[in-house]
Amino acid sequence: MPHSCSSRAGTPTLCAKDSLSLLERSRSREDLPVVSSGTSARREAMSASDAPPSAARRANMARVGSKDTKPELIVRRLLHRLGYRYRLHRRDLPGTPDICFPSRKKVIFVHGCFWHRHDGCKRTTTPKTRASFWEDKFQQNVVRDRANMERLSHLDWVAMVVWECETEDLEELTPRLATFLREDP
Repeated sequence: MPHSCSSRAGTPTLCAKDSLSLLERSRSREDLPVVSSGTSARREAMSASDAPPSAARRANMARVGSKDTKPELIVRRLLHRLGYRYRLHRRDLPGTPDICFPSRKKVIFVHGCFWHRHDGCKRTTTPKTRASFWEDKFQQNVVRDRANMERLSHLDWVAMVVWECETEDLEELTPRLATFLREDP
């Protein structure tokens, strides 16, 4: 059992001695297949690109939400300042639009550039690990977004997409939103 060292705040922390013993235990080779060559058994068992995400990575990804994101809050505050009132996340409409104007039959999607693949944006990157998984996931997102836009159009709703990177320039975004909401469908 690891002993605890005290930090300045008096809370117990792991010291270098404890981390070394934890590392040694995590490297136990009892669960790995025996490999005859001199290469590492762990490398043979699983390559880095096939490895499941670490617990920390999983926790970070789990915190990524689909509602009340920073770009969405920026757009909502801007619309409110312009005098528009709206409904949020109408689940009865295709794609569950972020912002909905029922009387105008208009919706706004606030898309993250990474998740929804904004063409030409610096945020549209692909993780190096498990690249094929991510490519498939991103492709499914794009196909689903297109299908939702078509379904909204068939229901006589007009949709606008605001990209995450566009929320950085409010002087350019404000007139776009005002024009979109003023126009008759």
